[in-house]
Amino acid sequence: MEWVELPAGHFQMGAPLGQGFVEDYEAPAIPMQVAAFSIATTPVTNQEFAEFVAATGYQTIASRTGGSLVFEALLSEDLRAKAPRVPGTPWWRVVAGADWLHPFGPEGPLATDVLADHPVVHVSLADALAYCQWAGVTLPTEAQWEYAARAGRTTTFPWGQELEADGCYHANTWQGDFPGFNSQADGYLGTAPVKTYAPNDWGLYQVIGNVWEWCANPRYQLLQDFKQAQPLPSLADLKGEYAIRGGSFLCHASYCQRYRLGARNGADALVTASHIGFRCIK
Repeated sequence: MEWVELPAGHFQMGAPLGQGFVEDYEAPAIPMQVAAFSIATTPVTNQEFAEFVAATGYQTIASRTGGSLVFEALLSEDLRAKAPRVPGTPWWRVVAGADWLHPFGPEGPLATDVLADHPVVHVSLADALAYCQWAGVTLPTEAQWEYAARAGRTTTFPWGQELEADGCYHANTWQGDFPGFNSQADGYLGTAPVKTYAPNDWGLYQVIGNVWEWCANPRYQLLQDFKQAQPLPSLADLKGEYAIRGGSFLCHASYCQRYRLGARNGADALVTASHIGFRCIK
């Protein structure tokens, strides 16, 4: 991994009132102080995760349970016809044999063959923490993640106030009519290589879009709680929902708009899907 050293500093954490969802507790923004730390310039890639698996023999949650959630447009017609939908979010299919190495199911290409420089996906929080333990690193809290992602800015996005600024795309998000049609105007239906777009002002790539990134604190934690030190999650006692930040290739204004720098979201600590990865700090 490549690292950026960030000095201690302060920033406004969260979003203005009226943005996002009330239940995400992202507003109003409050002043936050953060100690110095280093953060990886990209999410962990398939190649980096493969090195971990080769060294340890680790099996991810999806590998052990025999399947994972795959966005239906990424599947072949035959597999789509066989894989059951997820109630309430029918664009997700439960695909037997899908995991980090087989992101499109057992009959698709291996992640290490065609997606080596893409972010690893189908990793739960437990899998991310196992990687961190091996690598001697950890995961950011939401406060650390947002401090690094903002890079000193107060704008909605790392480059400004508009998602599509200066007539071009700056992140891998959904274009078209979610979830039925993606024009792929940004060039991607699924994940993109981790260095596809220009980095933020501190050298971090794709802090919004592409994949959600696991954080080290539970979901729904109030912003003011981040003013105190946060206990890191224990691999032995992972339960409930934890925070994920940054949005993914599936984010669209008509659905959730959680690709904003101040937006918050979460997922069950053991869930695996084709749009969740992680980025490390030390």
